[in-house]
Amino acid sequence: MPVYKAPLENMKFVLHDVLNAGQLSELPDYDQATPDMLDNILEEGAKICEDLLFPLNQSGDEEGCTFNNGNVRTPKGFIEAYKTFTQGGWTALSAEPKYGGMGMPHLWGTAMSEMICSANMSFGMYPGLSEGAYRALLLHGAEELKQTYLPKLITGEWSGTMCLTESHCGTDLGLIRTKAVPTEGNAYKITGTKIFISAGEHDLTENIIHLVLAKLPDAPEGAKGISLFIVPKFMPDTQTANHATCGSIEHKMGIKASSTCVMNFENSIGWLVGEPHKGLKAMFTMMNAARLGVGMQGLGIAEVSWQNGLAYAKDRLQMRALDGTKAPDKPADPIIVHPDIRKMLLTSKAFCEGARALSYWVGMNLDIAEKHPDAQKRQDADDLVALLTPIVKAYQTDMGFEVANHAIQIHGGHGYIREYGVEQYARDARIAMIYEGTNGIQALDLVGRKMGQNYGRLLRSFFHPVLDFIESRQDNEKMQEFIFPLAKAFAKLQQSSIQIALKGLKDPNEAGAASTDYLRLFALVAVGYMWAQMAEIAQQKLESGSTDRRTEFYQSKIKTARFYMERMLPDIESRFRMIMAGAPSTMDITESEFAA
Repeated sequence: MPVYKAPLENMKFVLHDVLNAGQLSELPDYDQATPDMLDNILEEGAKICEDLLFPLNQSGDEEGCTFNNGNVRTPKGFIEAYKTFTQGGWTALSAEPKYGGMGMPHLWGTAMSEMICSANMSFGMYPGLSEGAYRALLLHGAEELKQTYLPKLITGEWSGTMCLTESHCGTDLGLIRTKAVPTEGNAYKITGTKIFISAGEHDLTENIIHLVLAKLPDAPEGAKGISLFIVPKFMPDTQTANHATCGSIEHKMGIKASSTCVMNFENSIGWLVGEPHKGLKAMFTMMNAARLGVGMQGLGIAEVSWQNGLAYAKDRLQMRALDGTKAPDKPADPIIVHPDIRKMLLTSKAFCEGARALSYWVGMNLDIAEKHPDAQKRQDADDLVALLTPIVKAYQTDMGFEVANHAIQIHGGHGYIREYGVEQYARDARIAMIYEGTNGIQALDLVGRKMGQNYGRLLRSFFHPVLDFIESRQDNEKMQEFIFPLAKAFAKLQQSSIQIALKGLKDPNEAGAASTDYLRLFALVAVGYMWAQMAEIAQQKLESGSTDRRTEFYQSKIKTARFYMERMLPDIESRFRMIMAGAPSTMDITESEFAA
C-alpha cells in the first residue's frame, strides 16, 4: 500500500528560514498572516490531505468517474470528502474577504496545493479549476457578476471550469468556432463544443460555472477576435438548466477520478467577462494561475513518489552492499545501500526540496506583486512571476514524471503492478506535461515572449539577485563548493541567452530549436540558486548550535545540496552544447526524408 506524510519540516524550513514568509504580514491586508498562523494552517491542511484525501486516491483511480445520460458520478467517497474540504474553508483560503474569503496569502495556497497534489491529484482538480475561474472573474468581471458568482465559488457550493479547447484547435485558440450572439439585455447565446474540459460535469456541487472562449459576430480573425463568457450550468436566479451539457467523458491514462468532459453549449445563456475581443487576456489570468498550479502537481506527485521509493528501498532486501555487509542479522541488505538506488533517491530528494523552494519563492512574489505598497517592488515581483511561470510549469512536471518513474524502478516488478500504488503516480503525472500548454509551448513562451519582453526586463528580475548572491559570497570559503558551480552554470545561462537572442532575430527557428534545452538550463540554474541559499542557511544553523531542528536535518540539507551541484547541475553542460549547436541539424531534414 502506498504511503504519504506531508513534509511539514521541509516546508517550514523553506517558508520560515529561506523565504522569511512572515514578512508578508507587513503587507496591506495580510496583518494576520503571521508565522504561527501559517504553521497552524499547514498542520491542519496536512491532516486533511493525509487522513481524508490520500485514502481516496488509489480507490478513486480504480473506480474512476462514470457517465450516464449526461450525468457524471465521481468515485465513492468524493462527495463526502469534498463537503468536508469546503466546510473546512479550504476553498476560501486565499480568496478576498469582500466576497467571503479568508484573505490569506497566495503563498499559503501554494503550499497547500503541494500537499493536495501529493495526496490526491484528481481530487485537487475540482477546487483547482474553481480557483482559476474565481481569479479570472475577480480581475476581469463586472461587479454584478462578481457579486453573483464569487461567494458561491469561494464556499465551494459552486465550481468552475476553463472551456478553451476544441477538437480542431488546442494551443492555437484563434481557430475556435464557438459562437456568441447578442440577445436581450447584456446576455449572449453561446453555441459550440469544447473538449478536454476538466471538471466540466460532476456531482460535487450544486452548480458548475463555465468560463467559455467564443467569438462574437463582428470578431476579427484569429486570437484578436476571442471573447470570454461566463456560462452557468443552471441559471443562478431560477436554477433552470442552461443547455450546457456533457456529451461524454474521456477514458484516460491517469487522473481517472477527475472528470474530463466533452461540453456542448446550445444557445446557452452567457455574460461577457471583460471587453469584447479581449477574452484571451482574461483567460491568461486563469491560465497563468493554472500553469503554476500544474507545476505544483509535478512537485506534489514527485514528493509522494519519492516518499514511496524511499520507504520501499529501506524495506526491500536484495544482495549485499558492494563494500561489505550492512545488515548482518538479515539474509540480504536493504536496497538503499546500492549506489544506483541511492542516485535515484537523491535525484528525487534534491528535486523535491529544490523545486519546493523555487515554487514557494514564486508564490511569495505573487503576494508582493499584488499587495506591496512600493510600485517598483510590485513590478519587480510581477516580472519574476511572469518569467518563472513557464519554467515552474515545464520543469516541475517533467521532473514529476521522472521521479515517479524512479519510484517504479526502485520498486522493480512491484512498481509495475497496482498493489504498491506507484504506477498510478506515473500515469497521473504524465498529463501535467501536456495540459495548460504543453511543455514545448512553455519553452516557446520563455524564449519567444518572456526573454525579450521590455528589452530583457523580465530576465533582469532573476539575473540580478542571482548575480548579487554569487558576488557577495564568492570569497566565503565554506560556500565555495556551492557558489563555484552555480557561478559557472549562471555564466552558461547568460551566454546562451545572448546566443538565442542574436540568432533568433535572424531566424526564429534558432530560438525554437533551442527553447526546450534553454528552459531546462534555466530551471537547473534557478533550482541551483535555491539550493545554494538552503546550504548557506543550514551551515549557519549548524554553526550557531541552533536546536530548533535536528542536526541531522541541516546536515542532510548540505549533503543534498552537494549532490545537486555535483550530479544534477552539470546537465547544463550538455544543454548548453545543444543550444550552441543551433537549428540546422533539427530543421534541415525535409518532411519526406523523415520517412526515408
